[in-house]
Amino acid sequence: MLRRDEPGFEEARVDRIFNRRLTSRRPAAVVRPTTEQEVVDAVRLARENGWRVAVRSGGHSWAQWSIRDDALVVDLGALQDIAYDEATGVVSACPAVKGGAELGPYLEARGRFFPGGHCPTVGIGGFLLQGGQGWNARGWGWAAEYVEALDVVTAAGELVRCSADENADLYWAARGAGPGFPGVVTRFHLRTLPKPEHLALTVHAYDLADFDEVMTWLHDTHASVADTVEIVALTKTDPAIAPGVVLLVTAVALVGSAEEADAALAPFRTSPALDRALLVLDAVPTTIDEQRKRQLDDNPEGHRWAVDNAWLSGAAAEVVPAVRRACTTLPNEKAFTIWFSMAPLRTLPDMAFSLQSEIYLASYVAWEDPDDDERCISWLESAMADLEPVSVGQYIGDSDHTRRKRVFLAEENLQRLQGIIADRDPDGLFVAYLG
Repeated sequence: MLRRDEPGFEEARVDRIFNRRLTSRRPAAVVRPTTEQEVVDAVRLARENGWRVAVRSGGHSWAQWSIRDDALVVDLGALQDIAYDEATGVVSACPAVKGGAELGPYLEARGRFFPGGHCPTVGIGGFLLQGGQGWNARGWGWAAEYVEALDVVTAAGELVRCSADENADLYWAARGAGPGFPGVVTRFHLRTLPKPEHLALTVHAYDLADFDEVMTWLHDTHASVADTVEIVALTKTDPAIAPGVVLLVTAVALVGSAEEADAALAPFRTSPALDRALLVLDAVPTTIDEQRKRQLDDNPEGHRWAVDNAWLSGAAAEVVPAVRRACTTLPNEKAFTIWFSMAPLRTLPDMAFSLQSEIYLASYVAWEDPDDDERCISWLESAMADLEPVSVGQYIGDSDHTRRKRVFLAEENLQRLQGIIADRDPDGLFVAYLG
């Protein structure tokens, strides 16, 4: 354990933190357990010292949830175990395991797949606790739906198994509570899918002059596309296509054959601006590794970040104008905005995660110079303000509640969660939500 007045504390305070626009919050100490028993010991140590407990899994949270004033940071980075049960198809993995860079290749070598986060370096812990918006969420559902069980160190300092049949309240809360979860998850047990046999990619690149026409068509079309297709529209700077910001309509079919992919991607050939596209790729074979590399390129390490999002609902005539600023006025060449299809909406299982809509929009702003902080953050705030009339809430995984907080759970689910927290952690040992 490192206390804040000891050598090495500052490095430990921000170790593995992805967003380098670092907070000034000062924990009391940092502990790096190497076993589950050491996690138990850390929770008990915090109680003895009158500290609250904050948990770091992968370090990718934009708001840096794990860095909390006067708390003990339990950094799970040393817990890296992965094990697969061939008889059940269930994989167990520790929270700091990276979903794309580590868990993905491990499973794919065994012919299996898990819909982890798009950015390969995201740890599975925070990702799953927040719901888990992973690969093809519109078709396969939220990654948290694949949690069969989890092992948790409670506020009482006990290591327990949680599932639908035991400690069911914690199992319910773990799928959507995010950083408000009243415990330390040490291991997830996850249902897996067969590895898709064929991936194919369709991409259209458009000039921003075609933005309204293309996005109106996509808004009216995406719900009818096969649920084996992940649909993302994004705006970004890509000098290989054009000198400025372009609109990219992308669709990845995760299917069994080239023929199935061709049929699933056929609706994208109906774009009314297809003859004006700057680039067209139609059902081109791809691999999950190629897609992960693209995500790494879009999410560079060592940068300052500001990120926000909104769940959108309404007719195209209302939504398209509302998203225009967020999509077409990006503040620098590294920023990008995504429009992510979740339609048609699936009925969610009974879990804490409970707020979604047909369209998810998120803006990601990356930069390196601290002098750009105010400009980039101000742009993001103005872009999000435009979305308010068509927004039903936000996804906590891409939120920074120190800057802007909106509803992220259904009201009845939030009340149920608060009851579980009060019952399981009556003394408030675990830190709650920022903001």
